[in-house]
Amino acid sequence: MLAEDSVLLREGLTGLLARFGHEVVAAVGDAGALPAAVASYRPDIVVTDVRMPPAFQDEGLRAALALRAEQPALPVLVLSQYVQRSYAAELLDTGDGTGVGYLLKDRIGQVEEFVTALESVAAGGTVVDPEVVRQLLRRRRDPLEKLTPREREVLGLVAEGKSNAAIARALVVTEAAVGKHIGNILGKLGLPQADDTHRRVLAVLAFLKA
Repeated sequence: MLAEDSVLLREGLTGLLARFGHEVVAAVGDAGALPAAVASYRPDIVVTDVRMPPAFQDEGLRAALALRAEQPALPVLVLSQYVQRSYAAELLDTGDGTGVGYLLKDRIGQVEEFVTALESVAAGGTVVDPEVVRQLLRRRRDPLEKLTPREREVLGLVAEGKSNAAIARALVVTEAAVGKHIGNILGKLGLPQADDTHRRVLAVLAFLKA
C-alpha cells in the first residue's frame, strides 16, 4: 500500500512495483486515508511519505506510528526527502525494530536497490539510509547543539516554568524578542506544529535530556 501525495510518484511506484511482481492494493494521497485503507486491504507492507496533506509537515510519519502502535508486526517503509528526527527514532523503535525502514528518495541510486529494501522490510528486516542514522545519532548526542548561547539561556528559563513575559524581564529584552528566540529554538529542535503535541514541553524535555 502506498501513501504519497504526488500523483506522478504514486503512479510511477505502482507501475515500478508491478514490474517486479508486486501488487499495490491501494494508493492514497493523504495520511488521513491511510488507516481505513490498511483496515480494508490488510497489506503486506505500507510505504509512506513523511510530509503529506493537509499541512505537509509530518502527517505520513505520524500515521505510520499510529499503525505500528495498533499493529506492531505491520511492515512500514518510510520513503521521503526529509529526515523527521522527532518521530523517526520512535518509529524505528516500534515492533522491536523489525519490519521497518526509512529511505531518502534522492539517495536511492537504482530501482533494484529500492525493491530489495522494500522486500527486506516486508520480510521483517530493518533498512535505514545511513544519512538517517547519522542525523538520529547527532540528535541523540546533543539535541541542543544548533542553539546559540542566548537560545540555550532562553530554553533554560522556559524549563524553569517562566512565561515569555517573565523571561523578557529576566533578560531585559522585549517579549517579541523572546517569542522570536523560542520560535528559533522549536525550529532548530525539529518540533513542527502539531495538534497532539505541546512543542514547548517537548523542547524542555530535550533540554533536560541534554
